[in-house]
Amino acid sequence: MLVRDRAFFASMFLTVLADQILLFLVPLVIFQITGDVAWSGLAFFFETLPRYLTFPVAGILCDRFSPILLLRISRILRAVACIVGIAGQLAFGGVWWLIGLSAVVGIFTTQGMLALEMVLVRAFSDQRFEKVASYGQLASQMGVVLGPLVAAYLMAFWPWQAVVVLATVLFVLADLAFYFWPGQARMEDAPGRRVSRHPVADLKHALKLVWTLPGLTRAILQAAGVNLIIGATLATAAAMMTGFFSQSEQVYAWLQVGGALATLAVLTLTAHVAFSLKTLGVTAYGLICAGAVLTGLGAHPLIYAAGFLLIAGFDKMFNIYVRTLRKEIIPPEEFGKTTGVIICLNNLSQPLAGLIVAIFAAGDDARAVLLGLAGAMAVLGVMTFRRAATQS
Repeated sequence: MLVRDRAFFASMFLTVLADQILLFLVPLVIFQITGDVAWSGLAFFFETLPRYLTFPVAGILCDRFSPILLLRISRILRAVACIVGIAGQLAFGGVWWLIGLSAVVGIFTTQGMLALEMVLVRAFSDQRFEKVASYGQLASQMGVVLGPLVAAYLMAFWPWQAVVVLATVLFVLADLAFYFWPGQARMEDAPGRRVSRHPVADLKHALKLVWTLPGLTRAILQAAGVNLIIGATLATAAAMMTGFFSQSEQVYAWLQVGGALATLAVLTLTAHVAFSLKTLGVTAYGLICAGAVLTGLGAHPLIYAAGFLLIAGFDKMFNIYVRTLRKEIIPPEEFGKTTGVIICLNNLSQPLAGLIVAIFAAGDDARAVLLGLAGAMAVLGVMTFRRAATQS
């Protein structure tokens, strides 16, 4: 599979590399300008909220148009957004151009993510989905490993605007690699008879399926708990490492790389060992919660780093659990719109976490907020996994 689809996985790698450069750059530059972790949390809120609110619309589009076309358009529009953002910042200045750039790129990333999910389901139907998803995540994680390093070391010599230009070039190269992927011919048509509805009716139908299909609401609550921690970690990691722990930007970049390497190890295990779905979910959820506690208790950078590695490493295992679960539950002809609504609901807790950080964090110390969110995640986990065990 890796040989015949190398252009596909190369395209994923380049896309994620560009995305990760932008994700690394935004909170770091904002903290450098403002010196306040609360600003980083507020910026994270404005960056992520439009991204996740877009998922239902992106899902409806995936059911109506070719996911390959949508995937390619999303990459090109991300490159265009980078160019417009740089031009606006050079012309008018201010940190809000950087936040706006991230928000717009995030919206197009949403469309690309959901279109990619449709491609994985329909072009790799001859493979075990956990294996396909793990290989896809592995390709993505190579971009996650290199993204922070590339951004951190280039920012030592270049202005951040030049690093964004590099991300623009990478988006274009990713689309070129995807163009040469022969697996586009394997794309299966969506099964089942499509019902012609107004987009609002599509959204209502997807919400009804989320409420009525067994197991989906429980999985959404679990994902919301995980994303509280992911959101808080993303919003505060730069400030905690470079501010509270007084580490360099390069050390922060290596922490990000360590998290990506931990994810690679976990994904390799997931790809080659056939865990039960329940084992995947419980293991990933429990270890992410433990990592959140460690980051909240971290009086030393090594303790914080240990928690960060647990969160980063097992986030993708939980992601595979959720993706496999919804693939088994959602009817194929309703997959796009329903998945879009689910991902939106799953991830709304990420901007909420950023807003909580903005309100309650003090200076560069977010430990109390991290501990409080870890407690909320633990409560959600006990409620939902216990209910699942009772019903099974």
